[in-house]
Amino acid sequence: MIGSERLKGQVAVVTGASRGIGRAVAIALAAEGAKVVVNYAKSSPAADAVVAEIEGMGSEAIALQADVAQTEQVEALFRAVLDQWGRIDVLVNNAGIARDTLLIRMKLEDWQAVIDLNLTGVFLCTKAASKVMLKQRSGRIINVTSVVGEMGNAGQANYSASKAGVIGFTKTIAKEVASRGITVNAVAPGFITTDMTADLKVGEEILKTIPLGRYGEPEEVAGLIRFLAADAAAAYITGQVINVDGGMVMA
Repeated sequence: MIGSERLKGQVAVVTGASRGIGRAVAIALAAEGAKVVVNYAKSSPAADAVVAEIEGMGSEAIALQADVAQTEQVEALFRAVLDQWGRIDVLVNNAGIARDTLLIRMKLEDWQAVIDLNLTGVFLCTKAASKVMLKQRSGRIINVTSVVGEMGNAGQANYSASKAGVIGFTKTIAKEVASRGITVNAVAPGFITTDMTADLKVGEEILKTIPLGRYGEPEEVAGLIRFLAADAAAAYITGQVINVDGGMVMA
């Protein structure tokens, strides 16, 4: 069932939306009445399941495949969105990968793959969406970064660098598009229970660094993104990095 419908008539594109945080975000925005583009790179059945869940709520959604690290695929993705619904109001850059190892063992291809998807993908999607938003003179862009982009983490030089890059990118683009009524913010999750963190060797030692003493849930990250995308009170927030990390990073 649709909730407050603060995004009724608006179109939201969520990259990497077939699972984890992306899936939770797609459902949260659909609950606000948005028409949601569920982007996925490989898993069509998972993306189709998200679409079915959104349609079951009474909202609209489509699943569109694109590797957001590839220019041609990103251009095709956004053409398809405009062909389907004619506008783009919200972009959530969520797609990301991790290929962790110590720097001394890290292969160039593992460095490049993470930078290409996690950082260049944000650039490509934001550029494509902002062209539409600039003409509309409105839009909200939310980039999913990470606490490791702020504090670093051994074994994640590529991932940390990509997420730190997203933070700098967010602040710069926020300044470039503010005059057209577009906000650009970043959300920095800590350790969230997703497939990606399930692959990490995290345990009691990590929990000791989290004041709240537990891992976060995808819905908790989605709740903040939902606020930034849909709430009128978020219209005066731009260029910010907001952590959802149980207190792990306190500036």
